[in-house]
Amino acid sequence: MADMNQTVDKFFNTADYTESFHPQDIAQNKVMAILSYIGILVLIPVFAAKNSAYAKFHANQGLILCIAEAAVGLVLGLLGLIPYVGVVFRIVMWVCEAVFAALSLIGFVYAILGKAKELPFIGGIYILK
Repeated sequence: MADMNQTVDKFFNTADYTESFHPQDIAQNKVMAILSYIGILVLIPVFAAKNSAYAKFHANQGLILCIAEAAVGLVLGLLGLIPYVGVVFRIVMWVCEAVFAALSLIGFVYAILGKAKELPFIGGIYILK
C-alpha cells in the first residue's frame, strides 16, 4: 500500500507556480483558464487573454494536451485500420483517450481552484511564452 501512495504522490507532485501569479489575474481569468481544457476551445484563451500570465499558463497546458491528443489519435487511428492487429491499436487508443480525459479533468480542477500546477507527464512542455 505504501508503494501505491508513493506512486500517486509522485504523479500529482508536479510544479506549482500559483504563487508567481497575481491573485487579481487569477480571479479575472479563471474562465479563460477553464476553457483551456475543453479541446479546441483552448484557442479562445490563446487569442483573447494574451495579457494574462495565468490564462496563458493554462492555455499552454491545454494546447499541449490538445496537440498530443490529436497526434496520438491520428497515429493510433491509422494503425487501427491495419487488418487483424489494428484491434490492438484501437484498444491502446481507448486507453490513451481515457488518460487524456483524466489529464483534462485534472487541469480543469486546477483552473477552477485557481491553481497553476503543471499537468502530469506533459506539464513541463512549453509552446506559449
